[in-house]
Amino acid sequence: MLELAYSPCPNDTFVFHAWAHGLVEGPEVNVTFADVDVTNHAAERGEFDVVKVSYAALPWLLDRYTLLDCGGALGRGCGPLVLSAGRTDLNGATIAVPGERTTAYLLFRLWLQGVEPGRIEVVPFHEIMPGVRDGRFDAGLVIHEARFTYQNFGLTALADLGEWWETETGNPIPLGAILVRKGLDAAAIAETVRASVRHAWQDPSASREYVLAHAQEMSDDVVDQHIGLYVNGFTERLGDEGYAAVRELLGRAAEAGLVPPVEVTRAA
Repeated sequence: MLELAYSPCPNDTFVFHAWAHGLVEGPEVNVTFADVDVTNHAAERGEFDVVKVSYAALPWLLDRYTLLDCGGALGRGCGPLVLSAGRTDLNGATIAVPGERTTAYLLFRLWLQGVEPGRIEVVPFHEIMPGVRDGRFDAGLVIHEARFTYQNFGLTALADLGEWWETETGNPIPLGAILVRKGLDAAAIAETVRASVRHAWQDPSASREYVLAHAQEMSDDVVDQHIGLYVNGFTERLGDEGYAAVRELLGRAAEAGLVPPVEVTRAA
């Protein structure tokens, strides 16, 4: 049995439902749910066989894992947001972020050139928007469904980092990757993941109860928007455009001294 880890977010539960429930051909799995900041560090310790991580974490992980050509989150119009309750100057600001090795934080650091925040605090994702609203933080870096809900907290978007990235590079934004432990049959596992994605698209109702059970009190409408935005053609296959985006992100970050240099190869 393989140890499989992904987040409870609707895009992940939608993508992996069929595999986790034995509805497609593939190895039996034991599923662990964890936020991406947790899986980034757990993967560095080699704790899972197949794991969803941030693309920004790949420089610390590709020595023991292979990047799959499917199953992850990469696209357009889906980037992280920088939010505040009115503040526009981030110099000296206390900023909440969802993890030091998340793609969101890496993009934020690339975007933030020339600005000197006062303090960066890593906090659980669900605490960021309430914390900014209540004045605990001057600004917050958010991902996923926060794109659809931040106005409910009385917050405004200072920057859409996905929009910035697309304008800057022309590339889609690489957010979450699926890795397979080296020594396992990555090609076969990739086909299982692709089959799970296709099953989800062919019969969306099959995964509905599973998705909603882990959706952390999101409304049905937000769940649908979340899946529609983050599960797309790149989820089925990264392709040339997807790999180019990943290499551009990690190459720029390495040049800026933010991550170690790493070679991203197409293996499965």
